[in-house]
Amino acid sequence: SAAERAATDMSDQEKIVNWSNWPEYIDVDDKTQRHPTIEAFTRQTGIKVNYTEDVNDNDEFFAKVRPQLAAGQDTGRDLMILTDYMVARLIRFGWIQELDKANIPNAKTLEPALRDVPFDPGRRYSLPWQTGFVGIAYNPKATGGKKIESVEQLLHDPVLKGKVTLLTEMRDTVGLVMLALGKNPADFTDADFDAALAAIRQAKASGQLKGFTGNEYGKGLVSGDIAACFAWAGDVVQLKADNPDLQYVLPKAGHMMFSDNFVIPNKARHKKNAEKLINYYYDPGVMAQVVEYINYISPVSGSKQILLDKDPGLAQNPLIFPSAEVMGRAHVFKSLTPEEESKYNRAFQEVIGG
Repeated sequence: SAAERAATDMSDQEKIVNWSNWPEYIDVDDKTQRHPTIEAFTRQTGIKVNYTEDVNDNDEFFAKVRPQLAAGQDTGRDLMILTDYMVARLIRFGWIQELDKANIPNAKTLEPALRDVPFDPGRRYSLPWQTGFVGIAYNPKATGGKKIESVEQLLHDPVLKGKVTLLTEMRDTVGLVMLALGKNPADFTDADFDAALAAIRQAKASGQLKGFTGNEYGKGLVSGDIAACFAWAGDVVQLKADNPDLQYVLPKAGHMMFSDNFVIPNKARHKKNAEKLINYYYDPGVMAQVVEYINYISPVSGSKQILLDKDPGLAQNPLIFPSAEVMGRAHVFKSLTPEEESKYNRAFQEVIGG
């Protein structure tokens, strides 16, 4: 029940909020290394934000907080940013709290496309922090000037042999390969999954793949060690600032989309302060500041208008403010049962490691 999940809320007595996020996923003042939007929130509300960049990988972070959550104890965190499938798992386990929308009136600015998601109907437990696309990045110097447009090329084109990386996130990699095979990642059979794995396994066996990466493909892509790779759009927009030659492609067959979401763990001591912080970031002007710095896709309607005046180049970038057509080709991976998740993960890890 809600009462079992809640702690006594100390928000009024302790003007703090403890927030765990991913590295390099918020605005930073390059000179002071501080976060202007966080400092402005503290000035407005008197609430101090203890901001920690300790989420590097969903599963690794889950392993870190699992013991406290399983024991019904406070994790020391009031707010965590986690990817869709991990939020689905926490909802299933009953380990995160329902958001009190009375404290988040700005939630009405959430983009309509993100309002109803299979893992959290009506967004009772989560609100997106940023949304992103998974597609293909390539370095034309390393492809001999050849244009790269499809997943098939990454898996088979001899020009790219030994210089291709895919992602260690199963849903992103298998999802893109499924789309290339004409399958739907939101609704697939075991046979569809196996066909995608077989295509990846074959590319690995033939020497086409250099390997699999998390967030660290940037260096190799810039140097040309990696000619083409599966990549997160926001990262590549950032890389292009210093390396304008780099290219990013959303395959015609379709691309994957994910969100990283705000959630409040059970027994959080400062739930109301956490909700005030979410509400603050759902102000289109504040979210525009974050997006201007990190170049992911804003979940908040109205950010684009603000950036059009301030930074027209950014507001016109289809990777940051995608058109309806591009959004129409975006796919999410279906929600998995615990059994499916361990079965598919195991099979994918064997291909990566084997």
